[in-house]
Amino acid sequence: MADLWGLVWGKPQVDPRALADAIERTAPQAGLDFRTRLLIRDASDALERHWGAGRWEGWLSRSPAREAIQTIRREGLGEPGFPHLEGALMDLTDPEIVREYLRELGTALHHPTRMAIGGAIALILADRLSRATEDIDVVDEVPAELRKQHKLLEGLLQRYGLKLTHFQSHFLPSGWDRRTHSLAPFGRLQVDLVDELDIFLGKLFSAREKDRDDLRQLLRGLDRGQVLHRLQATCGSFLADANLRANAERNWYVLTGEALAP
Repeated sequence: MADLWGLVWGKPQVDPRALADAIERTAPQAGLDFRTRLLIRDASDALERHWGAGRWEGWLSRSPAREAIQTIRREGLGEPGFPHLEGALMDLTDPEIVREYLRELGTALHHPTRMAIGGAIALILADRLSRATEDIDVVDEVPAELRKQHKLLEGLLQRYGLKLTHFQSHFLPSGWDRRTHSLAPFGRLQVDLVDELDIFLGKLFSAREKDRDDLRQLLRGLDRGQVLHRLQATCGSFLADANLRANAERNWYVLTGEALAP
């Protein structure tokens, strides 16, 4: 479990349940410094507003850290120090919920079907990214048998908060389809995940801020030498496009403080 500071520092999205757990673990500790107590107070205030008073009071009444949390909230700590927290609270996509969704899809199929998934969901399923998304990004197109089942897909969206979308494979490095990773079958549905390096490089050429936020999380677990090697080997067409190259150069500089190798 992440500690309280590690959970909120520099994160565009913070899971409310994880934040509550971190507050509960941190508040009873002896000798907390002023900034940590301020963070506990502001995080508690943000959770109460996000959940509503009823849910917050219910959680607090059951918490073994209740007295410690209440004591910190009663302190005269001054103005809020972490005003961004309330806007950052968002229920992160649970990989097990995604698997349950895929199992339902698999049981609705009459024929064996295969599809490749990229984007944030592929990284969430591989435990390489934590954030909220409702899009299951299928490479090129959603299989025809699933595309036709509008009632099923609408019902799954309402129940799981997830939907099948698609993106074109030309946004991925060349040869991506030879580097996918297969998951265990979901009924009659076989799912292949786009390799995380290929997803990283696809996002590297993006101008979207949320892709840059994903890159920040991903790069911590990647070997920069391998990233640059695959960049040169598989992204020649992207690098030849002046606008795409400018995006990549900016993102790489923000991430590393270094110029992107020619």
